[in-house]
Amino acid sequence: MSELNAIKNAKMILADEVVEGGVGVGNGKITSVDHNGAATGMDFEGDFLLPGLVELHTDHLENHYRPRPRVFWDPMAALHAHDAQVSSSGITTVYDAVRVGSDSDMKNMGEHVEVLVGAIGKAKEDKRLRADHLVHLRCELSSHDALEQFEQYCELDMVRLASLMDHTPGQRQFVKLEQYYAYYQGKTGMSDDQMEIFISNRIADQEKYSENNRRAIVEKGHEVGLALASHDDATKAHVEEAQENGVAISEFPTTIDAASAARDAGLSILMGAPNVVRGMSHSGNISATQLADEGFLDVLSSDYVPFSLMQAAFSLPKQVDHITLPQSVAMITKNPAKAAGLDDRGEIAQGKKADFVRVTLPDDGVPIVRAVWRDGVRVI
Repeated sequence: MSELNAIKNAKMILADEVVEGGVGVGNGKITSVDHNGAATGMDFEGDFLLPGLVELHTDHLENHYRPRPRVFWDPMAALHAHDAQVSSSGITTVYDAVRVGSDSDMKNMGEHVEVLVGAIGKAKEDKRLRADHLVHLRCELSSHDALEQFEQYCELDMVRLASLMDHTPGQRQFVKLEQYYAYYQGKTGMSDDQMEIFISNRIADQEKYSENNRRAIVEKGHEVGLALASHDDATKAHVEEAQENGVAISEFPTTIDAASAARDAGLSILMGAPNVVRGMSHSGNISATQLADEGFLDVLSSDYVPFSLMQAAFSLPKQVDHITLPQSVAMITKNPAKAAGLDDRGEIAQGKKADFVRVTLPDDGVPIVRAVWRDGVRVI
């Protein structure tokens, strides 16, 4: 594929403004940013120019790999499908979330982690992928083998982020047990009696494993230089614990109190872009739009719908008056890059990676991704 040299006649979404202009590109980097209208280069004809999107938490690879209960797809084919979808959504850097820690739903999770991480490593080595794929280890703290699996992969160069999760019923994401019943009975078809046993076992596992796993994973994570995230913080105490653990990102806080505490603690607050698009959480928790209105939102994640990142960035300024388009775009580019410690991307600025997205915005408000470049090379 040919390398891009320059772009002109674009509505460039910069860190704090939208300006007509263009960029110069060389050796995969942005060499110049022209605010006055570049005279040469690929003509964007007034389309938007965004930095390549940075995705910190998507379960989408796992969904391709396990599209139905007890159905496991070829891991490389699943990765190809996932890569094609995230790239065509404008995502040029993606942290593939891989769960570590077995439970009754996935008793041999370690085997699947090995398959998925192995596929990502092989695909990167063979240069098969359009986006830059990194790994986010989602650590289920209440699992008996979460620490073992974490230690097996945490020192790999492509592993850059780990989240501390605890999906035990009665707290965090599932404070209300009726939500937990609805979610798992819909997913598994268990009866009420089976659910009672299931919940009892999950609580027992938490009491046995969670605290020791948290302590060891946090210590090892800091030792190897991973960014750490807390998950589903619901209370001020949860945030204080995250702060003590040296966490940088609060993923999906479920209440306004937790989000406020995360802001006071200096954590980057991450919420789901599907929550913005839908106007609500699928679990019945706080809406991302409400947090944005309160000033408690820094990063958006596509979670389970890759294109929701782009859609949310263009819709959020219409939902929250004081949020500008550059600010909402920063939530899917500059802010996640900064939160994860990536200082070479996420912004249209001289010296940054030439990761770009060309976007048209039609009257219905649903953006169209026209083209995507990574390191100055067109991938979509």
